[in-house]
Amino acid sequence: MRYFLILLTTLAFQQMANAQTTEDSVKAVINNLFLAMKTADETLFESCFADSAIMQTVGRTREGETIIRSESVSRFAEFVRQLKKDSADERIRFETIKTDGPLAIVWTPYQFYHNGQFSHCGVNSFQLVRLNGNWKIQYLIDTRRRQGCL
Repeated sequence: MRYFLILLTTLAFQQMANAQTTEDSVKAVINNLFLAMKTADETLFESCFADSAIMQTVGRTREGETIIRSESVSRFAEFVRQLKKDSADERIRFETIKTDGPLAIVWTPYQFYHNGQFSHCGVNSFQLVRLNGNWKIQYLIDTRRRQGCL
């Protein structure tokens, strides 16, 4: 019985360590995405995404109608390349991370600063997939607003 409890405790600690490692590796991809934006590194930016990734933004028309805008990763990467270093500073907070094998979801409220000035805030919702042992962003959708920001 004593050996069974030791084995059970060891397995529980191993699972907790693996979960932390998985969470850290998911966070690393997302942190690299925003590091790429801040440093205007197009290559690092693109490396965060799966080949078939989708990027979208939920917004509003002037009439208040909700719309969804899509943008290709390569087009946004070109935008990132043209940024001045340190001009784009998206400050995120990891609020929720859930994983199930090769699938992860991440919810990150953010505040975006451009050239040191507050621009807008919102939430990023990520879907990541572990491909060939590496986490990649498959889907990113965000909201953007100027009011109600913390």
